[in-house]
Amino acid sequence: MTSLDEDTRAQELVRAEERAEELFAEIGRRGLIAPGAWESQVSREVRDLGAEMFGTSRHWHKRVVRSGENTLQPYKENPPDRQIAADDIVFVDLGPVFAEWEADVGRTFVLGDDPRKHRLAADLDRVWRAGREHFEATPDITGEQLYAHMCALAEQYGWTFGGPHSGHLVGEFPHDLIDADRLFSYITPGNDVPMHAAVDVAGRRCHWILEVHLVDPEHRVGGFTEQLLTLRRD
Repeated sequence: MTSLDEDTRAQELVRAEERAEELFAEIGRRGLIAPGAWESQVSREVRDLGAEMFGTSRHWHKRVVRSGENTLQPYKENPPDRQIAADDIVFVDLGPVFAEWEADVGRTFVLGDDPRKHRLAADLDRVWRAGREHFEATPDITGEQLYAHMCALAEQYGWTFGGPHSGHLVGEFPHDLIDADRLFSYITPGNDVPMHAAVDVAGRRCHWILEVHLVDPEHRVGGFTEQLLTLRRD
């Protein structure tokens, strides 16, 4: 637990996310996601890159790198390691810890020029922003209500929502020790607690990550994005 005031806690969470974004930018610049690379290889290279850039040695959840059909699988699954193909869609989900503060950022990359995959990747941001707008416009919204809205948005854009939840709490490391009641730590069916008013076990404001996992079951591909919902950077 920390005694930091709410403004400082918010600043630290935003700074952790900014560093994760810097890490993603460097992943792109170095071309780590490339045809022929194995998902496990990319995961190790991302780990090493985080250590090189920020001295990061811990991730509060497993690093996820998924390509092709593996992008259909939600976080909890562990599909077989796959070699990235020349026309693949690939997503990376990272949870690095920066100076005891959790970041949780996911991004999708498209290799090749398949227009459907590029549209799916572009829609991730559109759906995420529409979800944030609804959250901000609905003061009494609950976790289960926001999840239902995210599923409806996915259908509106022509996709299926791929996860059993659409986000979770984030804060000081370690996350699981702070939020023992797991159902109410997620944006998911059954969480009937108003999100804006939620506080943790120490009475501090809860901060949320909003996730979007869009899948195309017919074409066997998906995409993923996530970032801070309750703290704006734009």
